[in-house]
Parts: sequence; structure tokens; C-alpha cells
Amino acid sequence: MNAIKRILGIVWLAIAALAGYFGIFQFGIPKLATGKQEDLVFGIIILFVLMPIIVGGLAVFGFYALQNEYADEA
Repeated sequence: MNAIKRILGIVWLAIAALAGYFGIFQFGIPKLATGKQEDLVFGIIILFVLMPIIVGGLAVFGFYALQNEYADEA
């Protein structure tokens, strides 16, 4: 079971990297480049509020899984 948790740590880190890529290059920057006010506000919210929360949470969870912090202590 601990091996599965460590493998899932790698999966969570990969998902964090993908979420970061798509959040920045597919959702954030194109919204900032349109020039419309509503798109500008949405782009700022995505880049500076949502992305750190989403990527940070996934990365921390994956890091702790790789460090064996969730191991069964029996």
C-alpha cells in the first residue's frame, strides 16, 4: 500500500505540472492578452489567485506522498 501511495505522489506532481501549464498558458495569459476588461479581471484571478492554490496544493500533497509522510506506522 505504501508503494501505491508513493506512485500516486508522482502522479499528483505530474497533475500539478499539467495544471500549472494549462492554467498559465491556456487560461491565464490568453485572457490577459485580449484587452477586454472582463477578460483582464478573469485572467488576473486565474493567474494570481487560483493557480497558486491549485498547483501548490497538488504539489505539496505529491511531495509528502513521495517523502512517505502518509506511510502506515504499524
